[in-house]
Amino acid sequence: MPEFWSNYLPYPWNLIAAGALAAALIFAMVGITAFFGIWAERKVSARIQDRLGPSRVGPAGLLQSLADGIKLIVKEDVAPAGADRVLFRLAPYLAFCASFCGYLALPFGYHLAASANLEQPLTIGVFFMLAVLSSEVFGIVIAGYASASKWSLFGGVREAAQVVSYEVPRAICVVIAICVAGTLNLHTIGTQQAGWFWNWHWFHDPFTYIAFFLFFITATASCKRAPFDLAEAESELVAGFHTEYSGIRWSYFFLAEYGSMFAVSGLATLLFLGGWHSGLLPFEPSQRWGFWLGNVVNFIVFTGKCALLILIMIWMRWSLPRLRIDQVMMTCLKYFLPISCILLVGVCLWQLLVPASVAEVVSALLAGGTAGGVLLVILSLFRTPPAAATSRKMLPGAWEGRPTPLTVESK
Repeated sequence: MPEFWSNYLPYPWNLIAAGALAAALIFAMVGITAFFGIWAERKVSARIQDRLGPSRVGPAGLLQSLADGIKLIVKEDVAPAGADRVLFRLAPYLAFCASFCGYLALPFGYHLAASANLEQPLTIGVFFMLAVLSSEVFGIVIAGYASASKWSLFGGVREAAQVVSYEVPRAICVVIAICVAGTLNLHTIGTQQAGWFWNWHWFHDPFTYIAFFLFFITATASCKRAPFDLAEAESELVAGFHTEYSGIRWSYFFLAEYGSMFAVSGLATLLFLGGWHSGLLPFEPSQRWGFWLGNVVNFIVFTGKCALLILIMIWMRWSLPRLRIDQVMMTCLKYFLPISCILLVGVCLWQLLVPASVAEVVSALLAGGTAGGVLLVILSLFRTPPAAATSRKMLPGAWEGRPTPLTVESK
């Protein structure tokens, strides 16, 4: 991108223009992610609870997030009398900046990233993303401390304990993928998985197969998503760390949350799920169809995979009960941490001891079994449920054949 601006602007204005454009695109991406993420959250929760969800503002309620955003912008911004006003106002921006910076190293396609520089590539993209995404906890802890509220403080302390604990198995799962890829460069990791879907690192061996699920669960916990949302826990702490926030500053916490959901989903996609490759083409689209057209396809595939993982996070939130804080910590330290260590040792021994022919057979079995399971799930979506065998005034299921007020009245 700096090379493009060099045709129109002298140094260093070409670098400034390139950086400003990249920052604007990333901010727009975070905003769009939050816009559709909040809408999907409300629609999915409504579907699970047999409701309609947003349906009044825009087609299918799509503009509800825009209406909520306008409301938050014009809402009065207040701070508690005993709060540390400097830290109180600074905390939401710290949390948002952590999520924002995670997008800098995220390649959405072939050489399609904010940090894409062929002369000085970001060769430690994986480490960079883990570092900046983990720094979101500083904004949460400062928000809890500066609010002069015991509920906010409890939420901030819980977040600190949870994030520090779940970072360890999450990082170990990342190291497992790095052992397979042999590099920290996210673009290189994505390029290695070009071609058919059985080339994805997820199907490399049984240990990376399990590591993907473990990474996804720990990443969900790092985003403060249920059943790990103990930092908010409205049933216990009113609203947790952001109890005293309102207006636009409150919205920045949610921008950070949904931005982080997309960022960790993008990291999981690059490390395990083939990156921007669909797995259905034996070539790199940008090399066959040109840089721009090919990367449009790559961008759609990459964002589609991330959207699917975000949808699973939303599904988990509205399907599973919230854990207690002691259960959350025990799950990490007693189960996730030793399992991740075993997987790390296993993937190292697999690459050292297992012959290539055996590894290819196992990889094909994992890929084929997964593809078959996904195909069955897709086909089940189009299956017509059988008609109820009960009469109009009888209840189905466990109540079938039992007397009800309707059957009593009919007699």
